[in-house]
Amino acid sequence: MKQVIAIAALGLALPAAAEITASSPDHYALHHEASSDLSPEDMWERLTQPETWWHPEHTYSGSAENLSLDPKAGGLWLESWDENSVMHGTVLTVIEGESIRLDAPFGPLQGMAVNVIWTISIEPEGSGTRVIFDELANGSSASGLDQIAPAVDGVKTEAIRRLTMSDASD
Repeated sequence: MKQVIAIAALGLALPAAAEITASSPDHYALHHEASSDLSPEDMWERLTQPETWWHPEHTYSGSAENLSLDPKAGGLWLESWDENSVMHGTVLTVIEGESIRLDAPFGPLQGMAVNVIWTISIEPEGSGTRVIFDELANGSSASGLDQIAPAVDGVKTEAIRRLTMSDASD
C-alpha cells in the first residue's frame, strides 16, 4: 500500500511523455516532456545549473556538486573533482531562455565513440514551464544502441523529473 501511495504522490512529478521513439543497433531517439510550476526564467536558471538537479548516482565523482554548465556555444557540461575531470558534453547552440543543444555522449556512450545530440527546450505553459528533452544517438551497427537505449531513457526520465521538481534532493 505504501508503494501505491508513493507512486501516486510521484505521479505529479513524472514526465507527461517519455519514450524511445526509435531504436536499432546503430541508432536511438528519445523524447521526454514534463511540466513545472517554475516560470520559464526560473527554469532556465535551474537548467543551466545541473549541480542542483542532476542525480549524483549518474556522475563519475558521486557528487552532483562537481557539475557545471557553461551555457554558450563551445561551453562545457563539466564534472571536475580533485585532479579529475570529465567533459560530459559540449554546447552547440544556445537560444537564451528557450533551448540548449549539446553534443553529449554521457557515461558509457563516450567510450563507444557514439555521436549523441541532446536538445533541451523550455516553453511557457500557463503560469509554469514545459520542458522537452530530445536525444538522438548514432553509432556503428556494433554499438548495440537498441540495447543501451532503455538505460539511457531511464537516466533521462529521472533527469527531467528532477529538473522539473521544486526540490531534487530525493
